[in-house]
Amino acid sequence: MFESLGRFVYRGRWTLLVLSVAAAVLVAPYGLELFGRMTDGGFEDPSAESTTSATWNEEWYSGATPDVVVLYTHPTVSVRDKRYKKAVHDSLRRLPASHVRQLTTYWTARSAKMISHDSRSTYALITLKGDKQAAYAAVEQRLRTVEGLTVKIGGAVPLLRDLNTQTGADLARAEAISMPVLLVLLVLVFGSLVAAGLPLLVGLLAVLGALVLLRLLTEVTDVSVFSLNVVTMLGLGLAIDYSLFVLSAFREEIRRGTSRERAVVATMATAGRTVAFSGLTVATALLGLLLFPQMFLRSIGLGAAAVVLVAMFSALIVLPAVLGILGPRVDALRITPSFGGPQGGGAWHAVASSVMRTPVLYLVGVTAVLVSLALPFVDVKFGNVDHRVLPSRVESRQVAETVDTDFARNSMAPIDVHVLVERDFVDADPLLPGPLGQGHTVVSPVTPVLPADVKPFADRLRRLEGVTGVDVTGFSQTNGSVRLAVRYEGDPMSSSARSVVTLIRSMTPEPNIRAVVVGGSTAAQMDLMDSLAATLPWMALVVCGATFVLLFAAFGSLLLPLKALLMNVLSIGASFGVIVWAFQYGNLASFLGFTPTGTIEATVTVLILAVVFGLSMDYELFLLSRVRAEWLRTGDNNAAVAVGLQKTGGIITSAALLLLVVIGAFSTAGITIVKLLGVGMFVAIVVDATLVRALLVPATMRLMGEANWWLPGPLRGLHRRIELREPEGEPPSQAVASPAVPRVQPPSPAMALPAVPRVEPPSPAVASPAVPRMKPPSPAVPRVEAPPGAAGAPRVEPPRRVVRPNLEGPGWQWAEDDARPSPSLPAPEPVATPLFGMDTDPIPSPMPLPPMPPPVVPVVPVVSGPVGTAAVVRKRGINPYPAAVREPAPREAASGGEVTPEEESPRTPECDGEPFGWVKVRPRTRVVRASTDGAGWTWAEVD
Repeated sequence: MFESLGRFVYRGRWTLLVLSVAAAVLVAPYGLELFGRMTDGGFEDPSAESTTSATWNEEWYSGATPDVVVLYTHPTVSVRDKRYKKAVHDSLRRLPASHVRQLTTYWTARSAKMISHDSRSTYALITLKGDKQAAYAAVEQRLRTVEGLTVKIGGAVPLLRDLNTQTGADLARAEAISMPVLLVLLVLVFGSLVAAGLPLLVGLLAVLGALVLLRLLTEVTDVSVFSLNVVTMLGLGLAIDYSLFVLSAFREEIRRGTSRERAVVATMATAGRTVAFSGLTVATALLGLLLFPQMFLRSIGLGAAAVVLVAMFSALIVLPAVLGILGPRVDALRITPSFGGPQGGGAWHAVASSVMRTPVLYLVGVTAVLVSLALPFVDVKFGNVDHRVLPSRVESRQVAETVDTDFARNSMAPIDVHVLVERDFVDADPLLPGPLGQGHTVVSPVTPVLPADVKPFADRLRRLEGVTGVDVTGFSQTNGSVRLAVRYEGDPMSSSARSVVTLIRSMTPEPNIRAVVVGGSTAAQMDLMDSLAATLPWMALVVCGATFVLLFAAFGSLLLPLKALLMNVLSIGASFGVIVWAFQYGNLASFLGFTPTGTIEATVTVLILAVVFGLSMDYELFLLSRVRAEWLRTGDNNAAVAVGLQKTGGIITSAALLLLVVIGAFSTAGITIVKLLGVGMFVAIVVDATLVRALLVPATMRLMGEANWWLPGPLRGLHRRIELREPEGEPPSQAVASPAVPRVQPPSPAMALPAVPRVEPPSPAVASPAVPRMKPPSPAVPRVEAPPGAAGAPRVEPPRRVVRPNLEGPGWQWAEDDARPSPSLPAPEPVATPLFGMDTDPIPSPMPLPPMPPPVVPVVPVVSGPVGTAAVVRKRGINPYPAAVREPAPREAASGGEVTPEEESPRTPECDGEPFGWVKVRPRTRVVRASTDGAGWTWAEVD
């Protein structure tokens, strides 16, 4: 599947690139229309009682919830002074009636709660008409023009505008901070400006995709104003991460001398497959948010899942198309050596060796650290989002805090109690006393609703513990409802306020009362917690089940998906513990610049749960993909885990560092919710990329041994049907030639060629490509070299990578051998292991030689020396990576097209009209054994 996708992308690379650029240019203006179309709120359950109360407040009581709060202050004059009243009312009379529905001041309401404690301040409540943002823009300057008074403006509409403004500023600042740092780090990872710029290009496409997707969502549903930074942060970070893996794999293929098409195909078959599974896993976790009824979670979940798929699409379609065009030029403009590629030896080799030696110690130690980090979460207290999510310098927040502290306690946040009263029909026929249809019609007059109808119930409310007052704040004659405002002491999120709501809801109403509906901020928070608690188990079941299926399809194991889910629980617990310590306790308030509230917003906690679950699975997928490739190649679990950790250590660390830069930049946002999400993601990635991925996962896999790959027989057939895998065989760039058959140069016309031995065809009973079995030659046949510049001159091979003993300690290390091949033997080339997957490509057939008569010679033991040289018996268990001669990959044409036959290098001739075959012998198994030279382990081969 992924090889076919790679071929499709390469062959249509120019078309795909042009279409992608054109689409980005065309949709960019549409995406920028997002600003101003987002809404605040969205934290309530639409079916909750408190949401019904809020709806009735808006529809039954003439917009009782004000849109704008105008705060007036004078340093010396009292609010009761006539001059104060004249100045305020003269300002409000200038407001156009086309934009204003209702005005309420202290002098019109005669409410002492609208005067501050020092009698120097008051406020006016304004309800707007039509498009409220446009209406507010039309009246704002007139509201600020009041003679002799200081004016500040707050309320729901100005607060939303401030949130939009702050969100745009945060996004611009985060990109200004992260982009230069990312460019520097990418240059250090790749060493080339061209290679470093490609992940940033894909990241910008993902950000643009995020804006367009959110703009499309505003056409069908409300989109939370907080979703912009969250979705953009995820899109940019994951796009750069995925691009890093794809780009690293492609550069490895190019360095092996692979053609462009083969490099793209091999990259898609290995790194592309892993990126696809990672993107699907993260998107699945985010789509779990759609199970919640809250608009905040649904809009972010849908937008974030979509942008993850956009990032995956960009890394699997746009980036390979660009790489297919660039080819080796991807390393152009080199500045520094690259540090992010796969490496042998070094720190990750030491970590792998240490974990393999003492897995129990690492398992116990790391688990204890993660549990310690999670302990503060036991003391978590959940709250709601209010004006304190904005920076303290914002005017709308200052107004809300002044009203809350300088005026009557909770004057803007009472507990709303809607009392539906039973009414009688006026002048009803006593012979027909029934309801509608039995003597009455819908226009039959009924008795009006009066305060006296609810007086007994209001008196009972005043006697409740914690209640400081009860006021009648509205009537709805049409619906037969009276609204009561219940005052209380303390914070709306305090336990005392929640107790008052519980007591009111448990009261039995009087006989003349049909129903009682309780609302307000305290009731809304309680309903929110009930809704989240009821939906969270279903989300966990769906997300964990879908993730299990994806991991089962990827790795063909039952225990590895279960282990991955358990590792995620530990990472999430550590992240939540740090969040409580930093935000609820306020330990990072001065460093991050926010106001601690003593609570954690519940919906943001659920959002962090989904995001961190997906990101924690991300790097484990990359590690397990490499471990599985080694397991399929060697069949040795311990070696597979150690080599997988060693080979992926550098590249995964680089990817985590880049993602941390993006998240750290967004954590500087002025909105506390974005800070909280950023810190949670930051901690989860640090924990996952260090403690979990580098220590805990290898230790558990070492202890589980062969059970990691256990799969019952009935499930093997199921796995074969659902597995996204490539056809049997390696990607084309990884074809491995036999090490035993030398390339024979054509003889000079002046020389006679002695007899050449005839190689036996492969026996069906043996299947190893490593060591050939051949009949020894009669006389030695020297390899004749052509003069310099003549046709058939031997190729000069580049330096090769070999395995040598570690001179600084036990174990082994990679090294580059600068030695050139001797005239009689071509230089062996090691079998390079791809970064993300295992390769088993069919071996290419050599080209024919002119027919020669076969010699008659006796049979001798298996040898590894070249034809015509002294036979050297191969010693088993000495060289962990036997040398292999690889058929050189065809060179690309100078024009960048396909290679013509004239451009290909000469191949091996035939003997006796039959081509040289690749001879198979008994297979050998590579295992890990204790090093005989000291501590550590080394590779060995056994039958």
